[in-house]
Amino acid sequence: MRDGRSGLENETFKELTMNSSRRDFLKQVFALSAMPFLLPSGVWAAKKSPNELITMGFIGTGKQGRYLLDSFLQRKQVRVVAVSDVDTTRRTAAQQRVTDFYKSHPDLSAPECKAYPDFRDIIARKDIDAVCIATPDHWHAIPTIAALESGKDVYCEKPLTHNIHEAVAVMDAVKKNKRVLQTGSMQRSMEEFRVACELVRNGAIGKIDRVECSFGPPGVPCNLPEETMEPGLDWNMWVGPGPMRPYNSVLSPRGVHDHFPDWRSYKEYGGGMVCDWGAHHVDIAQWGLGMDESGPEEVVPPEDPKAMNGAVLHYAKGIRVIHTDGFGAHFFGADGEVKVNRGKFEFVLNGKRVAGFVSREEGGSLSSALTLVQKEYLKNPKIKLYKSGDHIKDFLECVASRKRPITNEEVGGRSAICCHLLNQAYYNHATIKWNPKKMHFAKDSGDPKWLTRDYRSPWSV
Repeated sequence: MRDGRSGLENETFKELTMNSSRRDFLKQVFALSAMPFLLPSGVWAAKKSPNELITMGFIGTGKQGRYLLDSFLQRKQVRVVAVSDVDTTRRTAAQQRVTDFYKSHPDLSAPECKAYPDFRDIIARKDIDAVCIATPDHWHAIPTIAALESGKDVYCEKPLTHNIHEAVAVMDAVKKNKRVLQTGSMQRSMEEFRVACELVRNGAIGKIDRVECSFGPPGVPCNLPEETMEPGLDWNMWVGPGPMRPYNSVLSPRGVHDHFPDWRSYKEYGGGMVCDWGAHHVDIAQWGLGMDESGPEEVVPPEDPKAMNGAVLHYAKGIRVIHTDGFGAHFFGADGEVKVNRGKFEFVLNGKRVAGFVSREEGGSLSSALTLVQKEYLKNPKIKLYKSGDHIKDFLECVASRKRPITNEEVGGRSAICCHLLNQAYYNHATIKWNPKKMHFAKDSGDPKWLTRDYRSPWSV
């Protein structure tokens, strides 16, 4: 753990923290972006022993946050010491979840888990090495950047950001602070997606013409009616940098619930399914096309301004990524096709199905299909993709080694940008020219306002 301070230093830090308002603290954190970080970079960037403990705080403890919390708790090198949520019931339930886990595992000798209504209390703790962020999308970038600036590594759910400006800001913050960031696009840690992309990258289906990705509609404006809110939720904090509106349980169901809330459908707080599932399948398209450090050059909306799919990302050499209804990520090449979704895979060559598993009714298994393809078509591939069989393990190993994880800030940031470009094409029904190198609209294209949002004071990125 990163805890080399004396007792006096600890007490001084606590006193300074308590005497500063949360707003002042946030200003201080973001002020760091304009100057070198005061601590020697070696303190934060040093390698850890694989057996060294990693202390973690969790920001957002809804359904996905609980899943991640349980997953990290199972790792012997992790100690969860703090949780934060704007809902009192969720917050205390998460704290109890951690407490009960460590009570049942006394050999792990874990410290007390604190529960905070405000994420900045977690950011302020110098004894925390890394944070896991599973908030609604409009809250991803602010705690992520604050954590990076304070010397913490970050696991943040996908899409990495709510808009393009935030994606660039997060990528810059990781680089400046020499931190490790993993985006929760865990499909890259699933074998079927890696094998599919390796086939494509190694030319198994010839020159790629297009990729069709299926993931549902763009975001829509929020028009939910006001509902009476029970005590225990800081609604002002939930809304945060987004536009203030009356409470509605669709956005933030009270207490511990077992479903994914529908805030993600509304453009003010999410990005519709374009950002929710698109962040998974467009990410695989980026991987298969070898575009992790680049992106499209143009995005074209569908002809019908009311259409909810049909927008197209245009890449170099005439390659297209098309938003449609279909099979997860579906690559079309001159010589064949590769289709992949979770637990499903199909490889077609010259019109003949070589291997695949789509349903149990057809017999066989996903494992046998992938084994056959790797044995016959990927024996000695020129391109071997990053192999991760466990998304969380990959993050923790990179925290120790200081290497970049499989869905690092550039992977997550650029995949998110693709989704945001698609949404902007739908929202504005406009063709947009894009400069992937500069991560900005090409000359005489787009509107700078489409890159960002109006942040509600005092929040900004």
